[in-house]
Amino acid sequence: MTDTPRDVFLKLVHGVCEERWADVVDLYAERTDVCHPFFPLEASPMRSREALRTHFGGGPQPYQGPTLRRRPTRINVHQTTDPEVIVAEFQYEGIVVETGEPFAIPAVFVMRVRDGKIVESRDYLDHLRSAAARGQLPEVLDAIRDHHAKDRVTDPPGHNSAEPPRPKSTDTHQPRATTE
Repeated sequence: MTDTPRDVFLKLVHGVCEERWADVVDLYAERTDVCHPFFPLEASPMRSREALRTHFGGGPQPYQGPTLRRRPTRINVHQTTDPEVIVAEFQYEGIVVETGEPFAIPAVFVMRVRDGKIVESRDYLDHLRSAAARGQLPEVLDAIRDHHAKDRVTDPPGHNSAEPPRPKSTDTHQPRATTE
């Protein structure tokens, strides 16, 4: 019997926590569509099992950082009217082994599972809390700042951007909104 979408989701989050990367990658279809819409640096979608293998650490440079001991908690899986699609709320909860610091990373996955394989997933998780747990928050914030600074240079306000044009003003003491 083929695993249900809920079964596949549970295998996924437990496999991630137990760092069983080969098993995790095998949960995905050969051709898939996985993205992280809230990733602050606009990551490209992963469209193949091979791309996911690299994402989960099978690439040329394996993860080097603190050791995270985690488990999935607060799991709430919602069935939808489409039998292939679930919405799963949960969090990764644990400690950073080297420091003893606790962490919790909330997440929501919207997954489509067909014939027991993930064919599509939108993974909404708190990437800043994840970076903090890994001791990488300053670097990630710098990268976000740099990324958005480049956007401001290449895409002036009001030109194909979400930011409306600023009104021209002769008042040089007018306060400006900043993102820093």
